[in-house]
Amino acid sequence: MGFLSRKQIDEMGFAHVGENSQLSDRASYYNCANITIGKNVRIDDFCVLSAGADGIEIGNYIHIAVYSSLIGAGKITLHDFSNISSKVAIYSSNDDYSGASMTNPMVPVEFTNVNQEGVTICRHVIIGSGSVVLPGVTLEQGVAVGALSLVSRSCKAFGIYSGVPSKRIKERKMDLLELEKVFLKKINNIK
Repeated sequence: MGFLSRKQIDEMGFAHVGENSQLSDRASYYNCANITIGKNVRIDDFCVLSAGADGIEIGNYIHIAVYSSLIGAGKITLHDFSNISSKVAIYSSNDDYSGASMTNPMVPVEFTNVNQEGVTICRHVIIGSGSVVLPGVTLEQGVAVGALSLVSRSCKAFGIYSGVPSKRIKERKMDLLELEKVFLKKINNIK
């Protein structure tokens, strides 16, 4: 996997890209001026980041795995230490599937009924491969989403969710909060 050089990143016009971030040269980035990326972020091959007017905001220490997509007009926020596994799709916009209106972006707006709502992925969230997250969803701190899940409603902190539609199936351990403290002390050379 090849990564964009700092010069290439700067030329693309991102709102911000932090140090030690690795952005694949085989991923697609649209509306870069509306994309903010923190430090120590890796975005793998064949990902698509398409920011709408409200933008995409990616925190620190985040991995977005191969073939994932973050798309939509609403704001998409990924907080520190979140992990997006391969082939995950996060949407902050979607069409009305009821048949009451027309669909797709090539049809003028007055004939469609697109739902646009922000999506928030909080700290230490992990989303399993092949999962879909729909507009308006918040995954609270520490949520884990099993592979191939459809997340159409917000999820409460430190739960493990799975299924179509996703449901809370058990609790997730909170040990990672103590590990985060140790990690941050170590990287900041605090004794």
